[in-house]
Amino acid sequence: MMNDNISDMLTRIRNANTSTKEFVDMPASKLKACICRVLKDEGYIKSFKIIALEQNKINIRIYLKPNTIQGINRLSSPGLRKYTGFKDIPRIRSGLGICILSTPKGVLSTRMAKKLSVGGELLCSVW
Repeated sequence: MMNDNISDMLTRIRNANTSTKEFVDMPASKLKACICRVLKDEGYIKSFKIIALEQNKINIRIYLKPNTIQGINRLSSPGLRKYTGFKDIPRIRSGLGICILSTPKGVLSTRMAKKLSVGGELLCSVW
């Protein structure tokens, strides 16, 4: 049993990126799909698709771009949630990276959260 699905997702992406894999598979969830959408919109991954293997087994396949993700870290954990307002969103690598937030308006990147003036839970940072 996995306690932190988002942490597992980020670790799989980090490991596949360092071993120069073309894609990585993982169990699917709505939150993971939203995080993949943000990563695709910001240009960190090529694309992703949802694959139904069996009736109850659904995976997400993420196609990685080589040498685009230098680092990816989990900011909030199930034991210690970190929330922030839109004015206090941290700058990652002096603005070269992004934070991914779970907000009342959906899962957003730093740029979109500031544009919509909304804060929320800090999920992860990517640079």
